[in-house]
Amino acid sequence: MEKGGRSYLGVEIKRPRVAFFELSSCEGCQLQILNNEASLLSFLSLVEIVNFREAMSIRSDDYEIAFVEGSVTRADEEERLKRIRKRAGVLVALGSCACFGGVNQLKNRFNDLEWVKHEVYGDHPVETREVQPLSAFVEVDLSIYGCPVKKEEVEQIVTNLVLGKSVDHPRYPVCMECTAKGNTCLFELGEPCLGPITRAGCDSWCPDNRMGCWGCRGPADEANIIQFREVIRKHNIPEEVMLDRMECFGGFRHILKEMKGKQDKGQME
Repeated sequence: MEKGGRSYLGVEIKRPRVAFFELSSCEGCQLQILNNEASLLSFLSLVEIVNFREAMSIRSDDYEIAFVEGSVTRADEEERLKRIRKRAGVLVALGSCACFGGVNQLKNRFNDLEWVKHEVYGDHPVETREVQPLSAFVEVDLSIYGCPVKKEEVEQIVTNLVLGKSVDHPRYPVCMECTAKGNTCLFELGEPCLGPITRAGCDSWCPDNRMGCWGCRGPADEANIIQFREVIRKHNIPEEVMLDRMECFGGFRHILKEMKGKQDKGQME
């Protein structure tokens, strides 16, 4: 690491070499970082960016921290991800696609990739396979959730990494952030929302704007699905609507599998 000429509590801060990469994605998470004009320069002073295709033409493979956006949908992406993992001391999954598969993984539920390819691309040959998150192929040291990520949260996490502080994600659901702001519950307005079971940390971004949560950050720790089902029944929200939302970003796939298993055994209430 290079010396950055800064200190924190009397200890010299070193600027780690950082690289940003993208696999199958819209690259919106990287744009979130670049669009943070108010504090972008301060953010950049914390690190030395050596590879960031969206922001610079000079590239280097000598980096310590790699932020990887996107899901794995092709063999060449798997190989590229493994090369990045070998070079990086810390690998960060950036956004819902990297963490869970994201919107891309919706094609997996059709269970027929050849049909999907034909429907989307016609007779044009395209290499594609089942969509999977980074963790299916390499060890991920840190995940930053969201679609897109929240730039303020990324800044805080990077600051903690540079200072050697721990990175702790909220264990509670989005509902707690939303309620603390005094927002009117969207259920009371007849709107579907996954806020009661989704991991917090977004500062209730969508509910603040009168949009129900879609679960892009994945499930909160010990998400109470049984109680959640009772809530949506009370407010006459169709369960199919909520299940569609839970499928959207892939973060709830393990919970959905467990729910399906219980349904098959007749254990669901």
